[in-house]
Amino acid sequence: MTTPPPSDPFTTPEQQPAAAPAKKGGALLKKIGGFVVLLVIAGAVKFGLPHLTGDAPVHAEVGDCVTVSGEENDPKVDTQDCSSGKPDLFKVAQVHTGTFDLNKCDETKFSALAQQLGSDKFVLCLEEVAKK
Repeated sequence: MTTPPPSDPFTTPEQQPAAAPAKKGGALLKKIGGFVVLLVIAGAVKFGLPHLTGDAPVHAEVGDCVTVSGEENDPKVDTQDCSSGKPDLFKVAQVHTGTFDLNKCDETKFSALAQQLGSDKFVLCLEEVAKK
């Protein structure tokens, strides 16, 4: 049986091997990486989540039919078949892009609805579809 060598009582702490210094760059990279991950998540929530849940505004074209529901300050617009006969069914008569100006629609003929899809802003001029 062998016994471990005795420790040297004459060795001072300064003479013992030094521990490896902690990496300062690693902590900085972790912080930067965490920040980048947060930015990606925030971007996905802001730009992707509304499209996945169906809460994104509908950029309807002239001739499309839509239903409008929800609150006046946060309307939900869904495209529909023009022959569906659903309540609150409107036909898009005009689309004005690059503006939120509701006065672009002749208020004697149309209802106006301002929408924004990403950086695109537009006004839909809507005429009510007669119920069948």
